[in-house]
Amino acid sequence: MTADEIDTQIRMLAAERRLPPSHLARWLAMDPASRAAMLEIARVIRLRTGQLMTALETLEEIAVRERVTVAGVLDRPEIRRIAGGPGSAPSRASALLEALRTLRYPLLRKMQEQIRSEVAALKLPRGISIALPNELGSDELTVSLRVRSAAELTRLLEALDRSRPGLVRIIEMLAGKQ
Repeated sequence: MTADEIDTQIRMLAAERRLPPSHLARWLAMDPASRAAMLEIARVIRLRTGQLMTALETLEEIAVRERVTVAGVLDRPEIRRIAGGPGSAPSRASALLEALRTLRYPLLRKMQEQIRSEVAALKLPRGISIALPNELGSDELTVSLRVRSAAELTRLLEALDRSRPGLVRIIEMLAGKQ
């Protein structure tokens, strides 16, 4: 396919998805290989408008930071595996955006993994759940209890008390103190 044919198809897809002109311009400003690679992934995964906008922005940020082309980012094994893998288009689109966020924010993802590991290490009993803030966007930790009896409440509160040092460590990690 020629560069003009690719641009025509990009414009058609952008019109179908009602992609804002700024994002279409961002896409058309990419090098030819990147425009074609983005078109292919948008079609294969059937990215919706918001997903397409997020992907374009995130890919551009990754490419600038790492000094590679968008095509180079999209050619990475983890991205190709998602694009060609099993599952529904919506689940693959979500997986693609998550993989792109991981590439864009590697320190954030590492911190999330560390905190999840700390939560798992607490080995809290059934009935206690820990909810971490989305994308570590705050330093709040939510602890929920599900109880059916006074005895169960006592048992869970005792388990929480035993886990206090670990919970304090997690809260400090969320606040950026570790």
